[in-house]
Amino acid sequence: MKVKVELWVAGLVALSVLVGVYAYPRMPDLMASHWDARGEVNGHMSKFWGVFLLPIVLAGVGGILLVLPRIDPLRKNIESFRDYFDRFIILISLFLFVVYVHTLLWNAGVMLNTMVLVSVGLAAVFYYLGVLLPHAKRNWTVGIRTPWTLSSEVVWDKTHALGGKLYKAMGVIALLGVFVPQYTLVVVVVPIIALSFYLIVYSFLEFRKLEK
Repeated sequence: MKVKVELWVAGLVALSVLVGVYAYPRMPDLMASHWDARGEVNGHMSKFWGVFLLPIVLAGVGGILLVLPRIDPLRKNIESFRDYFDRFIILISLFLFVVYVHTLLWNAGVMLNTMVLVSVGLAAVFYYLGVLLPHAKRNWTVGIRTPWTLSSEVVWDKTHALGGKLYKAMGVIALLGVFVPQYTLVVVVVPIIALSFYLIVYSFLEFRKLEK
């Protein structure tokens, strides 16, 4: 029996709160909360927010992703690929939960490589986006939403078919950060900006072809 995505999100939020309550007495008064591009700590926050901010973020992000498809003007289209979108919500929630556990472990003295974690997590998210995009139908919630994809179902389908392939490749590229963690942000951020710009231009050119 398939577990509903709402139960996944609620379960991860509840688990993160329980983990936080257990970890709270063991955390320092000032907790590491932010890491720079080299994986070194460059930001701190008080113990309360260090322990409970990410569970709040997890609940907020999960709640938004659950609500948006229900109020989307094209929500009927989302239902056609709802299983893929639900898995995306679960993946994002799991990623946030893993980041949370990593933060607690670091502050407890178990200092795992932050950039390796980021590389693996983003690689999984990007690759799964590559799986999801070819199945996505026109909507305002998820996908490559440009004025031209939203104005034409043909342009939407072509852009998302190409985007699916490129996001899978982006997932593989992001894994390179595991081997060069000091360059993780370069390996991830530069290609994703280039990819986003390329898909925007591609959707515009495909729309112009239809006009002609």
